[in-house]
Amino acid sequence: MTRSAYQSLIDAIERLGYPQEFGVVLAQELRTDNAMERMTAYLRSARPSSPEEIANELLAITSMRDRWVEQKIGEHANASLTAFYNRPRED
Repeated sequence: MTRSAYQSLIDAIERLGYPQEFGVVLAQELRTDNAMERMTAYLRSARPSSPEEIANELLAITSMRDRWVEQKIGEHANASLTAFYNRPRED
């Protein structure tokens, strides 16, 4: 997590009138720069009117990230299995 993505998210939350602590909690949940940047872009463009809307977007972003991670784990497992099947064999 870079300081700039973290700070940009907190700044965007504070501009909407929420306490800094809310931004810190969001950043801790999002964990990655990409996720924090997506949330910051959402906050700046959509200007949500309630914490519930922000929480819903948080869940959407983390869900997408988790699906991506699972996909990459599956791809790696598949590649490993394929390499195992295609390994040279002794006769």
